[in-house]
Amino acid sequence: MHDILLKYIPEHAVKPVSELIVTHGVHLKIVNERATRHGDYRNFNGKHEITVNGSLNKYRFLITLIHEIAHLVAGVKYGRGIKPHGQEWKFTFQQLMLPYIRPEIFPNQLLGLLARHFKNPTASSDTDATLSLALKQFDVQKEDHHYIFQLPYGTFFRVKGRIFVKGAQRTKRFECKETATGKMYLFNPNAEVEILAGKV
Repeated sequence: MHDILLKYIPEHAVKPVSELIVTHGVHLKIVNERATRHGDYRNFNGKHEITVNGSLNKYRFLITLIHEIAHLVAGVKYGRGIKPHGQEWKFTFQQLMLPYIRPEIFPNQLLGLLARHFKNPTASSDTDATLSLALKQFDVQKEDHHYIFQLPYGTFFRVKGRIFVKGAQRTKRFECKETATGKMYLFNPNAEVEILAGKV
């Protein structure tokens, strides 16, 4: 387990994460990228299975893995009837994550953002736009992929096979029109999209 984790999370996190996995009887599966989620936890008749996308950068992988372990631990401690991302899970996630928020594990530019986020963790770090963007700087960037906030007004882009044109910013999110239907949608500034070359 140690050697496998070393490929996916920061080196100084490997030993304590390995111990968490063993202690809680986690069956960890590293899977191909899923667009809708970074990871998930399932309890099959008392067997604890956690899947995490192998394409995540090492910092997001670590946060995702601890997020899913928190589901397991909170369920065991408080019962399976708790809300998936309710107070019991938030408290458990905070407690499990706290030992990792240090400079040996995360770069300095992430530490303050993580400390702020974990005062009240959300169901996904993606909903914290500032933290999400900071984490994305460690991703392997695809040449034709950019974030919504980087695009000039009127840029055409594709998401999941659908084509949109970027519009105005509304408070935090950007209003974008789907070209096929004319419907307006709101996009988070950190949404990753494929720019369509030649479209103006």
